[in-house]
Amino acid sequence: MTHGSATTHRPDHTATAGGAAVPQERRLRTEIPGPRSRALAERRAAVVAAGVASTLPVYVDRAGGGVVVDVDGNSFIDLGSGIAVTSVGNAAPAVARAVQEQVGRFTHTCFMVTPYEEYVAVCEALARLTPGDHDKRSVLLNSGAEAVENAVKIARRATGRDAVVVLDHAYHGRTNLTMAMTAKAMPYKTGFGPFAGEVYRVPASYPLREPVAISGEEAARRATAVIEKQVGADQVACVVVEPIQGEGGFVVPAAGFLPALERWCREHGVLLVADEIQTGFARTGAMFASDHEGVVPDLVTTAKGIAGGMPLAAVTGRAELMDAVHAGGLGGTYGGNPAACAAALAAIDLYEREDLAGAARRIEALVVPRLKALAERAPQVAEVRGRGAMLAVEITRPGGLEPDPAETTRIARACAAEGVLVLTCGTYGNVLRLLPPLVIGEDLLLEGLDVLERAVLAGA
Repeated sequence: MTHGSATTHRPDHTATAGGAAVPQERRLRTEIPGPRSRALAERRAAVVAAGVASTLPVYVDRAGGGVVVDVDGNSFIDLGSGIAVTSVGNAAPAVARAVQEQVGRFTHTCFMVTPYEEYVAVCEALARLTPGDHDKRSVLLNSGAEAVENAVKIARRATGRDAVVVLDHAYHGRTNLTMAMTAKAMPYKTGFGPFAGEVYRVPASYPLREPVAISGEEAARRATAVIEKQVGADQVACVVVEPIQGEGGFVVPAAGFLPALERWCREHGVLLVADEIQTGFARTGAMFASDHEGVVPDLVTTAKGIAGGMPLAAVTGRAELMDAVHAGGLGGTYGGNPAACAAALAAIDLYEREDLAGAARRIEALVVPRLKALAERAPQVAEVRGRGAMLAVEITRPGGLEPDPAETTRIARACAAEGVLVLTCGTYGNVLRLLPPLVIGEDLLLEGLDVLERAVLAGA
């Protein structure tokens, strides 16, 4: 594709952002980054902390549907969704209208001071949608890390125990406690200690990297044996798991792993906390990833896709556990902000009314065969994995499983240079992750795959 070309295909539809049409096309008008983005980068260097990094060196002007448009007029196919946040599409009209109407009435009162209906309505929706038909309660918060911290608070209060168990390759956030719960040192933990105590790590189920093939049940027994020997089951408040590990590499555990952990937790009075922050809200082809194996967690943490791009998070759990916390023990100034709640209600309506879980399954049906065919041609592709619209390609040195983060970075940068945004992840930095908006047009998605395929094959 050459710079200055108008488009590479007939747009499959047009989205809107801020009332303006956003053509659903890949379009490069300048070099990447363009002159206006470079000028903004100079301004940024003078005032933004160096520790804040960005994947793509362009500055966004507008976004909608399956594209992001920068200040120089370049239009990128978005296979990242703001890290699984804009699943209903960026600036989804229904979400934007809901926010506009709400901020016209009031922007904030603090639910702990003067409550409002929108907070209650979001909690009602979470009680209905999260796994299990038991009586549930929720608390609304600002971010995924805050949700995980509060889930741990609730688990400790409800059980009277202190220990928290997490898995290898886990990612749970950037606060002090959630850094302790996160496995990856760089860039998340290095230099930021000491961390919160009473956090214990056990082996996960990572089928590609098992030295000997084992079942999900066997992997769970391995993990629980470590808990029993090194912590003591009667000391554990909760086991916190991502049903599909996110930053750790989009690792799908072997079938049976999660149900076996659930059974062990029930037998020992340990609470199972499902971190559904990245996997939740139709992303994996079910409303929640726990649903794929019928797992019913005691507590569920949500954020990211919950509110169409507005900052909102939640802990939802069994009523008796949530209500074990004393009055005033949960909350926060901005938790459940009314504009974010309005956005969440609009986004949840879209997930259900538009069957976006079905859309995620259709994305999987389109993408996975293409990626598996690519793996047969590209020796650096060790595995294609994932569910729904949460898909990944693990990159290794040909002939083995040695991670190749440099090749992974090269592929992602090559895609960006051709107008496709692809994210990376993984404990070893060697996984390409695909998180397209669930509303992305098929033509646009397939074109993004064409670009990704060329970038991978260039290094084969």
